[in-house]
Amino acid sequence: MSVSEAGRVAEEHTGTRATGERRLAGAASVVTLSDGREVVVKRGPGPDATMAEAAGLRWLGEQGGAGDVPVPTVHGVDDTWLVIDYIPSGSPSVEAAEAFGRGLAALHARSAPAFGSAPPGGPANAWIGLARMRNEPHDDWPTFYARHRVEPYVREGVDSGLFSSREAAVFEEVCTRLPELAGASEPPSRLHGDAWSGNVHWGADGNVWLIDPAAHGGHRETDLAMLRLFGTPLLDHVLGAYREGAQDVGLPLTPGHEERVPLHQLFPLLVHAVLFGGGYVGQALAAARAALSA
Repeated sequence: MSVSEAGRVAEEHTGTRATGERRLAGAASVVTLSDGREVVVKRGPGPDATMAEAAGLRWLGEQGGAGDVPVPTVHGVDDTWLVIDYIPSGSPSVEAAEAFGRGLAALHARSAPAFGSAPPGGPANAWIGLARMRNEPHDDWPTFYARHRVEPYVREGVDSGLFSSREAAVFEEVCTRLPELAGASEPPSRLHGDAWSGNVHWGADGNVWLIDPAAHGGHRETDLAMLRLFGTPLLDHVLGAYREGAQDVGLPLTPGHEERVPLHQLFPLLVHAVLFGGGYVGQALAAARAALSA
């Protein structure tokens, strides 16, 4: 992505002249505007990716109360490009971690129309990172999770030789038993959908910001399980404050949520397995077996 291209895109979507630019990881740049603002200009990895991310940010950013988690403002989007606020980085703090935990509980409590529902205006064929992800409304979480968060990636893993038929049978058993493994029924939550530590952004303003969503209606334990997966800083403070916040909004976590962590980590581990192979293949299998034995 050329400097001039990113600057042109920023100018088109903000109506302000670009005066500088620096590259970020991947297909993204930070563009400085003549009024002093900085924006991130991102190229999507494939069809509908930018539209899905923009819809997700807007949905997550709807203000439902003082405890919500901040997300970058969307300044413009088209089929290829997304322009959003740049959020300068800061250092993790206990205060920010606890505010984030309470805010995440408030965000989840704002709910969604159905399990698997896309954000308003968002495409059904969305993305999680570099992988495709289907959002399609369902009345119950086990059916949605099996059909659109486990089975497609297992099939892809089998087709590419990552999983044997015997290993695929482990995932099939998880899907069959999901109604009993899922725990008590609860309403769909408004999920970030890809809440690993890299998308939990500690801002210089003292807040935790959520970036790069794969937003959809889902089970809130999925976001919480993702926070645990790749080492979110000060996680004990985040989860402790989340539990308090969930109580405050009248949606306490249900019994057995700790034992269900491998079940909810299965989706991101399968995504990583089909994208990167390697140790993620074994981790996905281990999560499936742990879910069955919980």
